Amino acid sequence: MLMNRAETALVNSPPRRWLQRYYEVPWMRRLGGPLPPGARVLELGCGPGYGTKLILEHFAANHVDAIDLDPAMITRAQRRLARYGQRVRLAQGSATDLHAALGGSLHYDAVFDFAIIHHIPNWTDALTEITRVLAPGGKFYFDEVTALALATPTYRLLFDHPAENRFTAEEFLAELARHNLIVDQQYLTRRHGRYVLGVATYQP
Repeated sequence: MLMNRAETALVNSPPRRWLQRYYEVPWMRRLGGPLPPGARVLELGCGPGYGTKLILEHFAANHVDAIDLDPAMITRAQRRLARYGQRVRLAQGSATDLHAALGGSLHYDAVFDFAIIHHIPNWTDALTEITRVLAPGGKFYFDEVTALALATPTYRLLFDHPAENRFTAEEFLAELARHNLIVDQQYLTRRHGRYVLGVATYQP
């Protein structure tokens, strides 16, 4: 589902960019290591394109396909990422139907999720799509917001999220395993389980 005005402002803010650059990306690199040379990457919910920029610069991805439901976010991302030329392809679309968004035969070495899957009502369908397009041995880098955070007064007052079928950190990790996305010990939780960050390897 689309973000409301308050969350859109947060996603476009300097604090959010700081968190991605100095916390999420360093931990993702520490847990999952670098990408292979010439890597093709998919980013779910690219927002204004700052995460895409970090994937290109800090993971040395050769090419990134990035999608978002919000056309205004795609416009922002186009401006931010114009200098990367053909290394980036942006598309409006849903993480639960990547073929409709991007077309063709999709094949990626890594998929990135900077706190997007908790916005998706049928979030397990997004995991199915991730495994469909990941190469064997490919990595799924994720940072997610759990049901414990979504139940706090701040989240309930300021942001709009699906109310049903939310997940704890343990439930999210278990669902990854059911989709052959193997995490082992390559994850961490924050704020007493309100957030979970890690890297899973696709082992079909």
